[in-house]
Amino acid sequence: MAVRKDGAVVVDSQDDKITPSDLEEAVYRYVAFSGEANAMHDGPAVGQLVESLVVTPEKLEKMGLKSDALPQGWWTGFHVEDAKSWDAVKSGKYRMFSIEGRATREGA
Repeated sequence: MAVRKDGAVVVDSQDDKITPSDLEEAVYRYVAFSGEANAMHDGPAVGQLVESLVVTPEKLEKMGLKSDALPQGWWTGFHVEDAKSWDAVKSGKYRMFSIEGRATREGA
């Protein structure tokens, strides 16, 4: 699962969890085929992904870091080009990012 530094499993707004390997695969597809950000899953692109790292136990080990040095999951940096959308981020109206994608919920 995506895991916080304290070991807590990350659960999203829809009560979904994702394994690190599934997250890594999804991230690579997103980076390769899109990387765009829009406002609330609607309208044209307002920004672009500029940094991306999926932190996994294997990568931490290869970097010579302790297994709890960083949370396990996806670290991103987006450049939001649209001033109105960026103002909404800075004001707290948009408090988090969500990428568009499709998945099959298992075990539901």
